[in-house]
Amino acid sequence: MGAIQLKLLNRLKMKHLSLLVAIADSGNLHQAAEAVSIAQPSASKVLADLESLFGFSIFERHSRGMQPTALGSEVISYARECLADLAAFTENLEIKQKGGHGLLLVGIIMGAVPDILARAVADLKIEKPRLNIRIFGETSDQVVNLLKLREIDLAVGRFTDPLQHNEFEFESLTNESLRLVVRAQHPLASKRKINLSDLPDWPWILQSITTPARQILEEEFAHRRLSTPANIVECSSIFASLQLLQAYDAIAMLPESVVRDSVKAKLLVELPIEIGKDIVGFGLLTRKREVLSEPGQRLAVFLRKYSKTKVIRAKRNQRRVSGTA
Repeated sequence: MGAIQLKLLNRLKMKHLSLLVAIADSGNLHQAAEAVSIAQPSASKVLADLESLFGFSIFERHSRGMQPTALGSEVISYARECLADLAAFTENLEIKQKGGHGLLLVGIIMGAVPDILARAVADLKIEKPRLNIRIFGETSDQVVNLLKLREIDLAVGRFTDPLQHNEFEFESLTNESLRLVVRAQHPLASKRKINLSDLPDWPWILQSITTPARQILEEEFAHRRLSTPANIVECSSIFASLQLLQAYDAIAMLPESVVRDSVKAKLLVELPIEIGKDIVGFGLLTRKREVLSEPGQRLAVFLRKYSKTKVIRAKRNQRRVSGTA
């Protein structure tokens, strides 16, 4: 063990890590000290001691507040990981002390919920009724960030950056079909033939630019030399998007599995345009060089089971449509 490791092991405390994260979040030493319940003079001394221990400045002092240095950002990232791990560990332990099966934290994109996650979670709860399962996220950028921050154990989504394969393992589960939809009262709802060039002047409800679905849509606009619609609501919540769609004449691109029931109920109508057919399939995301907990491994088994079911059903539907069934 190196000298720096020994120093850190002997002197670094969770209170110190909490202070660093609080300073990074607030940019203000006084507010950070209040957040972790220590006096400001003590916080100043702790920070000075930590910077001496590491041998470099963790924060730069500016008129607009305290900003992490490049190396300081590495320290703060580590501090966040430690605090997240401790929070998950203590909650998991408390649940088990009360007779439960522990805690499983899962990130999921909404397109995987109806066909895969709901069934997998149901099977896992039948097997482990006292397991506390907590579900987060709606879009791939959200769930990947939660996985990076160690606020979840595993995720179902897709990479949003070409370098994320260095941090996470990815196991493909299935593809996600996207649909352009409007409310049933929309003037476009009765049209049998529509071109993408007919749509930019309408209001749109769009996911953030960091999501793969939005990027696919922007590529379609660019390929056809169309500008991004000017009248947009940017919304990362699928539930909120569905509610907004039914409130006024807007267009949205959402997962087929999410809009399926609303289309069947004739609340929404699919527009006759195929968008996003080349979107990369979603899959199981885990942190590299980490072994999933036993509940996480069991959920992964059920996710694989229902992803295969979805693929088989999709192939049958394709044959039926083509008349080869």
